[in-house]
Amino acid sequence: MDRSNIAKKHQQPTENILMDIATLAKQVPDLLDLSIGDPDLITDEKIIEAAFTDVKNGHTKYTASGGSQAFIETVVDFYQKQYDLSFEPSQVRATVGALHGMYLTLQVILDPDDEVIIHEPYFSPYKDQVLFAGGKPVFIPTYEEDGFQINIDVLKAAITDKTKAIIINSPNNPTGAVFSPETFKAIADLAIENDFYILSDEVYEAFCFYDDFIPMATFAPENTITFSSFSKAFAMTGWRIGYMIAPDYINDAAKLINESITYSAPSPSQQAGIYALKHSETLIPSVVSVFKERLEYLEERIAKISFLSLHPIKGSMYAFINISKTGLTSVPFVEKVLKETNVLMIPGKAFGETTGDDYVRLAATQNIEVLKEAFDRIEKMTF
Repeated sequence: MDRSNIAKKHQQPTENILMDIATLAKQVPDLLDLSIGDPDLITDEKIIEAAFTDVKNGHTKYTASGGSQAFIETVVDFYQKQYDLSFEPSQVRATVGALHGMYLTLQVILDPDDEVIIHEPYFSPYKDQVLFAGGKPVFIPTYEEDGFQINIDVLKAAITDKTKAIIINSPNNPTGAVFSPETFKAIADLAIENDFYILSDEVYEAFCFYDDFIPMATFAPENTITFSSFSKAFAMTGWRIGYMIAPDYINDAAKLINESITYSAPSPSQQAGIYALKHSETLIPSVVSVFKERLEYLEERIAKISFLSLHPIKGSMYAFINISKTGLTSVPFVEKVLKETNVLMIPGKAFGETTGDDYVRLAATQNIEVLKEAFDRIEKMTF
C-alpha cells in the first residue's frame, strides 16, 4: 500500500508553510516562539474550580449533541445582555472550538463548485475547509493603506450567481484590523440583496481595544452564521469549546453531520464555558488588558526599527508586521530571523498569496520580558 491508495485529492503532497516552519523551529534550541495564537496565560482558577466541582458532581457524560440546555441558554442570555440580540435556543450549537462550527456550516451550505468569498489576509484554515466541503474559495484583497478594511466595490465585483457565502473575521487574525460599522452594514446589504450567507468568525470579539464590538448578526440576522469560542478571551485553548449561532434550519442539518463526527462537545468544557460566560464581565478584562499592553509595547519597539513598520493595531492578539523595507519576502525573512535570533514568527504568505508576502505575523502570546528580548535581538539585524 502506498500514497496512490488514498483519495486522489490527497495524493499529491502540498505546501504547508505553517508545518514547514514548525518543523524548522523544532531544530532550534532556546526558541522564542511568537508564532502560534496560544496564550501563555492559564485559564482563570475560578473557571477551573467551577468545572472541577461540576465534574465531581457528575458532569462526565454526553450532553445532547447540540450542547446541554444550560450551555445553550447561557449563550442566549449572554448575547441578550451583552449585545441586545435575541436568539432562539434552537439556533445555538456547542462546538469543539469555532473551526468545528465553520466546518459543519460549510458542509451544510455548499454544493459542488459553490463559491465562498474570503478576504485576504485570512486565517489559513478557511481555504482548506471550503475545499474540503467541495466549494471554491474566491479571494479578495485588503490593503494596509485602507486599514485592511474590505473595499465594498471589490467585494461587489467578486459576487457571482455561484456565490454562496462570505467568510469575515473581525477583529482580524492576522492583521489586527477591526471592521467599521459602515463596512459591516455594506457587507450585510450585499448579502441580503444577493441572497448569500455571512460566516462571521468572532473569536476575537473581546479584543476590540478602542471601540465597542458589534456582532455581524446585528446587521443581517437572517443571513449570518456566527462562530465564537472561549479559547482567546478566557485563555481556554485546550478546553476545545465554542459555539455557533445559525438559522435553525442550518443547525438542524449540522446536527445530522455532527452526530457522525464528535456527537457532542465535552461536557466538562461546556460547564467551564457556562461559568466563564456568566462571569465574563470580571474575567475578560484581565485577559484583554494583557494583550493590549503587549501590542502597544510592540508598536513602540517596531516604530524604532528602520526596516520594519506596523499599521496601528485595533484588535486581536497579533501584530502583522510590514517587512517590505528588508527586501525579503516573508518565508526568507522568517528563516533569517529564526537562524540569527532564535525568534519565530509566521510568514505572511501563510495568510494569502496576494497580500501577505510583505508581512509576518507575530502572536503576542509571551510576556513583555520575552517580547523585549526578541526585539533586542531583531533590532541588531542588518538587511
